[in-house]
Amino acid sequence: MQKNNLKSANEWFKQSVYDMATAKIMLKTRRFIYAVFMCHLASEKLLKGLYAKKTGQNPPKTHDLVFLTSLTGINLPIELKDFIDYLNGLSVPTRYPDELAKLLKEYTQKRTTEIVLKTQKLLLWLKKNC
Repeated sequence: MQKNNLKSANEWFKQSVYDMATAKIMLKTRRFIYAVFMCHLASEKLLKGLYAKKTGQNPPKTHDLVFLTSLTGINLPIELKDFIDYLNGLSVPTRYPDELAKLLKEYTQKRTTEIVLKTQKLLLWLKKNC
């Protein structure tokens, strides 16, 4: 007999908070690529928590924020929908960079700070409205 390996919504939420705190630390220490990656991961885990809360089931094993948003039935404001689309496209390049030097030039302190701030806004909206 298999154990039920259901991860609670609260566990997903705790991990999302932890990952967002890590993103801020990575920003402060100028590890910009990892800051962006952690923003994606924090968003992914919050969406998975919302899915678990809504369905009582484990979320699918995916990193696709757009797909997870659609599964939860969340109707985001256009600004946040556009940001989730943008953040979704950053998962693979920040996880498996083709050229580290090129990525380091792309993710400046300014750009990464904007991503971190927008991610915080997204997470706060999701927590408040879902």
